[in-house]
Amino acid sequence: MHRWLSSCGDMRPVRRRVQDEQDEPRPRARRAATSSTPRLRKTSSEPMMLLVPKDLAEFRAMSAYGHLRLFTHDQLRQATGEFSPTQIIGEGGFGVVYKGMVGGAEVAVKKLNPDGIQGDREWLTEVSCLGQYSHPNLVELIGCCCDDDHRLLVYEYMAKGSLENHLFRRACSLSWTTRVKIALDVARGLAFLHGAERPIIYRDFKTSNILLDADFKAKLSDFGLAKEGPVGGKTHVSTRVMGTYGYAAPEYVATGHLTAMSDVYGFGVVLLEMLVGRRALEPSRAGRAGNLVDWARPILIRGKKLEKIVDARMERLGPYSARALERVARLAYDCLSQNPKVRPAMGRVVLVLEDALAARVEDDDGVRRDGGDSGDASPAR
Repeated sequence: MHRWLSSCGDMRPVRRRVQDEQDEPRPRARRAATSSTPRLRKTSSEPMMLLVPKDLAEFRAMSAYGHLRLFTHDQLRQATGEFSPTQIIGEGGFGVVYKGMVGGAEVAVKKLNPDGIQGDREWLTEVSCLGQYSHPNLVELIGCCCDDDHRLLVYEYMAKGSLENHLFRRACSLSWTTRVKIALDVARGLAFLHGAERPIIYRDFKTSNILLDADFKAKLSDFGLAKEGPVGGKTHVSTRVMGTYGYAAPEYVATGHLTAMSDVYGFGVVLLEMLVGRRALEPSRAGRAGNLVDWARPILIRGKKLEKIVDARMERLGPYSARALERVARLAYDCLSQNPKVRPAMGRVVLVLEDALAARVEDDDGVRRDGGDSGDASPAR
């Protein structure tokens, strides 16, 4: 379930939106699915701006989503077995996600709850982001439905569900290598978003928004809170504070100033959750221990003490490099800095995780045993 900031995600009054009319980054082309289902038309081959329509009327008139399929509500009702409860694979503040079949392929159908906390604006933002940009570590949006009052989105099916559903199980089977690969996948996704000419800030990075396919390849989902970042000489975007308790960057919560470093902080929280095997917030734990960042961050750079807080379930699944652990722990420590200016950019995060994944285990006798992918450990950058 989503843990939103306040009733509609807002912690502060609405601030004036900062708008900039500079050109947007070029989206990557996606292959259109072949189907008799009507599609939105794309009338130009020129680079598109990241267009977020102001309302559904404007959305229906736009031509920037040529590859997306437009579904009717009846088609999606049939695809999900009349929205059968047995087909439910996820649920949150936005509504319910169903497993369905479209053209013989498995899909995930997200049905917006008209009385829920996510509205047309978030629905349009998600269509805009995933409808115009493509990356191996962003979940693929296949199509949508906006018949009458119905708001649905159709995605590729991610067979293993969310990272949250795996990481916090009592019998978690995510090894060190799998966890680092997942972190690297989503780091690449964020680096892609941040690397655009006008960066896109994800704004709601958390374990429930990281989906896993049948091979545990990770992709970012749920772009309803995504926001265009600052360009030129601007240092931030001023906006309403929205997101999830425990993952939102402290400076963003305090000021409403949003930057790519806000995502880096959220990434650090998730990386810490993967290292320790605990949720960001656990109200049942007394005092400081109930906030994972407050409790664990100081320990991340304390050598022997670090070993005592690392998720013991990882070691039972196989050995891993102590040097790689220290490198990733230091990365989490840096991402979680109170000062956003000293947090690493996501491009650097990718490099550090690639090094950690290539590291090998060394026992006390110096005999090397494979603890992940091939390759020697390289010094931390």
